[in-house]
This record gives sequence, structure tokens and C-alpha cells, in this order.
Amino acid sequence: MTTVALGWIGWSEVRAYPGRVLLAALAIAIGVGLGFAVHLVNASALNEFDRAVQAVNGDADLQVHSVTPHGFDESLYPKLARSAGIAGASPVIELAAHSGAVALTVLGIDVFRAIPVTPLLVGRAADTASGSGQGGFASSADTSPDSVFLSPSALSALHQHIGGEIAINAAGKNASFRIAGTLPNISTGQNLAVLDIGTAQWRLGTPGFIQRVDLRFADGVDSARVRSGVQSLLSSDAQLVTRQSEQARTGSLSRAYRMNLDMLALMALLTGLFLAYSAQALAVARRHAQFALLRVLGMRRNAVLAQVLAEGAAIGILGSIAGLLLGWGLAALALRFLGGDLGGGYFSGTSPELVFAPGAALFFFFLGIVAALAGSFLPARAAARAAPAIAIKQVGDPADPRKSPGAAVALCLLAIGAGAAFLPPISGLPLFGYISIALLLAGGVAAMPLLARMLLSPLRRFAFPAPADLALKHLWGAPGQAAIALCGMVASTSLMIAMAVMIWSFRNSVDAWLVQILPSDIYMRVDSDTGDALTPDVQQRLAGIPGIAAIHFRKNMPLRLTADRPAIDLMATALNHHDPRGIVPLVGHSLAVPAGAIPVWVSEPARLMYGYAPGDWINLPLKNRGVKPFFVAGEWRDYGRQQGAIAMDLADYTALTGDNLCTDAAIDLRPGTDEGRVMRDIHAALPQTIAGGTMIMDSRAIRTMSLRIFDRSFAVTYVLEAIAILVGLAGIAATFSSQTLARSKEFGMLRHVGVLRRQIIMMLAAEGALLGIIGTVAGIALGLAISQVLINVINPQSFHWTMDVRLPVTLFVVVTVALIAASAGTALIAGRKAASRDTIMAVREDW
Repeated sequence: MTTVALGWIGWSEVRAYPGRVLLAALAIAIGVGLGFAVHLVNASALNEFDRAVQAVNGDADLQVHSVTPHGFDESLYPKLARSAGIAGASPVIELAAHSGAVALTVLGIDVFRAIPVTPLLVGRAADTASGSGQGGFASSADTSPDSVFLSPSALSALHQHIGGEIAINAAGKNASFRIAGTLPNISTGQNLAVLDIGTAQWRLGTPGFIQRVDLRFADGVDSARVRSGVQSLLSSDAQLVTRQSEQARTGSLSRAYRMNLDMLALMALLTGLFLAYSAQALAVARRHAQFALLRVLGMRRNAVLAQVLAEGAAIGILGSIAGLLLGWGLAALALRFLGGDLGGGYFSGTSPELVFAPGAALFFFFLGIVAALAGSFLPARAAARAAPAIAIKQVGDPADPRKSPGAAVALCLLAIGAGAAFLPPISGLPLFGYISIALLLAGGVAAMPLLARMLLSPLRRFAFPAPADLALKHLWGAPGQAAIALCGMVASTSLMIAMAVMIWSFRNSVDAWLVQILPSDIYMRVDSDTGDALTPDVQQRLAGIPGIAAIHFRKNMPLRLTADRPAIDLMATALNHHDPRGIVPLVGHSLAVPAGAIPVWVSEPARLMYGYAPGDWINLPLKNRGVKPFFVAGEWRDYGRQQGAIAMDLADYTALTGDNLCTDAAIDLRPGTDEGRVMRDIHAALPQTIAGGTMIMDSRAIRTMSLRIFDRSFAVTYVLEAIAILVGLAGIAATFSSQTLARSKEFGMLRHVGVLRRQIIMMLAAEGALLGIIGTVAGIALGLAISQVLINVINPQSFHWTMDVRLPVTLFVVVTVALIAASAGTALIAGRKAASRDTIMAVREDW
């Protein structure tokens, strides 16, 4: 009998107010859908990215990789091949190259050494007459000096066919090759070109140097002992790389971006939790008499608690199912229009396929149910604890208006949340930062009754017209109802404000940084990872172009300092040892350089990732010089290299290494010079081998392009912000509609004592406006607090960037006006419906 009664009560609530149930379920669905979509996109992109890494690395058990693109001495290869526990070793030349406008990764292998170690990299010869890609493994005849094997994606991108010819440029060298076959084991989206190692070394690389050695373990060996033996053989310019460390290295840059999107999506689910709480609290308040009657008839407290929780679970199930379907559709659209990196720029060049994740679907399904149950718990407990004799009379708000709302829980949550922001990251991720945001959000919502009372108290001193006075007295006397109405609004508004402040601060900081680092008129960069592009004769020819007042050459080169982190960027440019501020934007001041020391300046990401600090000595592997200690003279802000960068004087670099090849140039023009003409002259002066892979742009175009990339990377964030505020506004509408229905007796009594219908409507509009003001003040204040966690904790710990705080004042004004207008307008619409009810029916107990 109890089950039947409870089922009837729950179904009657759904039939009476389907909009409330659907809105709460929609809020859960949005949170589940966004979280599931982000997870699917990330999982699909990482799966494709792992396939790309595997394609380049083959399927070796272990690798020895050079720490610089120049490679290490090939004499290390026979030592590794003879190492105990190694069954096979394959030397590899690995070069970043391009053919026309198509970027390629060139691998030079010894096919007979590669077959037992990395068979995925062995091409298949083709029948050039038929143009098919079928045939056996490549033989020595297939690896003639002019033969190249291309992956299917590279063949398609180059619009070529087997038997055709292509020109490949790498490290400033150019050579032509005949397409002898394909690489059928390489997945789509990977542009690979495989050559004979001797050909690659002599025609494109550096004789006597290789970039890596792939190793295969012997059967039954102790892998840890083998790795230890291999490590003991390595020189300072070589590094041991495992499959695990390579996956960590390639995934570390995108990991923080992916987690931030996951957390942002879950924040939408948290907003749905508060909206579910608001809906359930009002449903319980509306049915106090029903629950009280059931209690009088013998129902236990636990049964009432279970009833409300069951209703919450039903909302969660409905929202979770809809959310999973929504997430699948959003993920498909995101992969099609934004790519696997969701605009972040981490997986560019890949075309991942959407892969369904059953485990993740189950996780988000139950997460939606848990969110709905969490939002229903407090209303369920209140319904179970209500005294039947009082509740059955529907006396209204049981709270005593003379009693000030408590602040202990809110202050405790806020204090713990603030303390969590100061805790260090875990495994490089700002987990405590997100816990801090959740606690601050919960504390802010818990403080709403007290905040409403505090903000409304000063207004009681003034005389207002009857509708406004009634609205003020009702909200002041029933702060719990105000808090229920405000929780969804405050949650969504605070998160939106926090993200807006962070993005606005970040964008302004990036803009100011771009102005500082782009003082010249024109910039040129050669697409070469090795840095062997602009030779001295080319540099001299460029400097002599008419209209150029000065040209400053630079060299950029990646250094793999550790196996499990992305390569850090070494930037050699003309720097003043005493004050390099004109070239790099220093944070603080540059330190005095000790006598005889060679100074370097580290970027903020380099300091945060590696722990380098001004005054330290660091060891850097340089070409032909092994490991050399350098003095860290200062720190500079860099938004262009998340993996970190180290700047040093170009003259110091050249003197140490004898390397006078450059990759970049900053060009100052004489007054009145035509920029377009100079850029065309620069392009014409470049050798044809590198002209196709050289970017030449003026500083204004670079700044515009950089900000456009910034906006694209935050496109998903903008969408999530918009969704959060829409959910909040929907919560306001549902709350006011439910409250006005629950207060029908109050309105009926006011009509009996002479209050006009239009005055009741104006009273509700005034209540809406007051709640909008309170919600806006609370949302902006709480959002500003959360934004400081985002700016000073999550961003430095996730992306290793800092920024200057900037407030989007215009947005604050727009949000304030919009929320107040939406609150007042929703209350006005709901009030017209409530005030139109029959006066007698509104106060009868037996209708």
C-alpha cells in the first residue's frame, strides 16, 4: 500500500508540473552531455594521436633518441646492438621535412635491420605499371638511392601516384625521389616518407649522425636490466625512451587542456545539481500537507525520504539517458567542425573517428543520477523531518523570520575552499584547484539566506509603495525561499563570470605580450625543426634587400631534456647580457651575470615545469659540445611555447657550437618602405628549396592571426558559458513559476484583504527584481573569487602561464541588466497566472 501511495504521489507531481521535471532533467542532461561529449572527443583524438606516434616509432620495445634534431654519433649504434638482452637494433634517421606545401616526417631505415624490429615501417614495393600498392616486402632493389615509400595519406596529400617523382626538403637540403611503393601499415592521417638510411643520411641529413636507434628485446630477458645496461652506454646527446615515456611526452601538453574541458563540462552538471535542488525543494514545499497526511496515516520518515530521493533518481535517469544521446551528437559535430583538439591546437593534422566508450557512458550515466540525488537530498531530509501536525495545516514557511540564518556551514565551506587553492598540484594537474572551486561554489550557495537578509535589511528603513514593500518583507522574512530561487542563478552566474574574467585577462595579457615581442615590421620563419635553414650566404643576401634598415637573425631548436616531457625550445637571438628586455618580456629584473658565465633566460613555463629559477645553474646539451652549464639570469613571459623555452645570446651560441645557421629573422624597414614589396623580395631571395616552407608576415598580421587562434581555442569555453547562463535563466523561470503556484493561498488572502490583482503582480515583479539584484551581486562576487583560483592556481599549474587580471566591466553591466530584467519579467509572467486564480478557491482547504 505504501509503494502504491508513493508511486501515485510521484506520478501526480509529474502530471501536475511536467515542465519542472523536464527542466531539471534537461539541466542534468546538459551536464552529462557536455561531459560525455568532451570525453568522447578527447578519447578519439588521443587514440588517433597514439596511432600517429606508433606509426612514426614503429613497434620497437625500446628507443634511444637524440636530444637535439642534429642527432648523435652513429658509432653508438653497434654498441647498442651488442648490448646484453638486445635481439635486434635498427638505426633510424628522423627528419622534419616538406614537399611543396605538404609537411612530411622522413624516416631513413636499414630495411634488413628494420624487419625484425619495426616491421610497420617497412614499405611494400608496387607494380609501377598498374599503379597498385600490392607486392611483397621491399627488397634491396626497392631501396635504391632515389626510391621513397609514402604512407597512403602522404600519397593522397601530394596528389601523386606510385612511380611518380617528388622533391623533399629537409634541413635546408633538397633532393628528388621516385615513389617506389606505399606504407600499408600506417594509419590514415600520417604523412610519412621512408627512405634508405644511407640515402637519407647523405642527401638530407648529416653524414655520421643518426636521430635514433630502435631496439627489440630478446625473449625472456629482464627488461629493467636491459634498460639499465643500455642507459650505461649512452652519451650526453642520447636519451633512453620507452613506450610509456613517449606516450607521456606526447600526451602531456594536451592533458591539462583536456582535463580543463572535462572539469568545465562537469561544472555544467554542478549547475544542474543546484537546479535539481531548487526544483525538488519547491516540490517538497508544495506537498508538505500531502507528506504530513501520509505521516499521520502511519508512513515512516524513511519512506518520505525515499520518496523524494526516488523522484530525484527518476529525474537523474531521464536526464542521463538524454545526456548520453546529446553527448554522442555533440561529439560527432565537434570532431567534424572543431577537430579532435576542440580548437586547442594540440592534435592538428589528425582526423580522428568517433569511438564509443561504454565505460565512460556508464560513468556519466551514474554521475547524472548522483547529481540529481545530491540535489534532492536536502529537500528530502526536510520533508522527512517536518512535524506532521504543523505541516498538514500548510502554515507557510516554517522558518522564524526573527531568527537570523546561520553562517557556520557556509563559512566552513568557503574557508576550506580558499585553503585548497594553496595546495600543490597532483601529478601536474590542479585537482585541489577544482576542489577549491567546487567548495567555494557550495559555500556561496549555502550563504545565500544570510546574504539575502544582509542585503535586504538596509532597504527596510525606507518607505516603498505597497507592492514593493510587501515584496521586501516577504523576501526578508523568508530568506530560505529566496535562497532556493537563487541557487541555480548564483551557480551559473558565478561560473560564467569566473570564466569570463579569466578569458578576458588572458586575452588582454596575450595582446600586450604580442605588442611587446613584435617590435619589428616583418617576421620570417623557416619551417625546419633542425634549425639548418638560413645559411650565412642567404643571410647576407637578405640583409642587402633594398628598404631593409636592419635584420635580426634567430635560431630556434628543440631540446629533449627529459624522456617523458615535450622538447623545450632553445631560442638563440641577439640579447643584451645586462638588459634583454627589448627582445624578451622579462618578469622582474635580470640578474648580474657572474664573471665567465654564459647567461640564459628561462620562460615561465620552463620555470614551472622544470623548476629553473633565476640564479640557478642548468645543463643544456648543445651541438658538438655535450652538456654545458649555463647561468639563469632571469625569467620571461612566453605564451607561444607551452612546453617551455630558453633564450640565449646568438653570439654565445655560435661561439660555443660553431653553428651559424638560423631559422628566423625580424626585419626593420626604412621609413616609407612598401612592406608588400619587401616581403616579395625576401621570398624571391630565398633558395627554392626552402621558399615553399617559409612564413613571411608583417607584425599586424601575426597579431591578428594569434588572437584568432586564441579565440578559436576558447570557442568551446564560450559555448559552455552561454549554456551555463541559459541554464541559470531557465532555473529562474522554473523557480518563480513553482513559487507562485505554491503561494496561491497567500495571494488569495491578500485579495481578500483588499490588495488588487495588479498590485500582486507588481509585488511579484518587485520580488523578481530584488532577487535578480541579490543573485547578480552574489554571482559576480563569487565569480570574482573563483576567477582568482582559475588565474592564479589552475592556469599556472595546468598550462604554466601567468597573466594580469583584467575585469570585463561591460560584461558585468550586461549580465546585471539581463539577470534583473529576466528575473522581473519571469516573475511578472508567473504572477499574472497566479493572480488570475479564483479568490475563494485559493483559500479553501477542501478543494
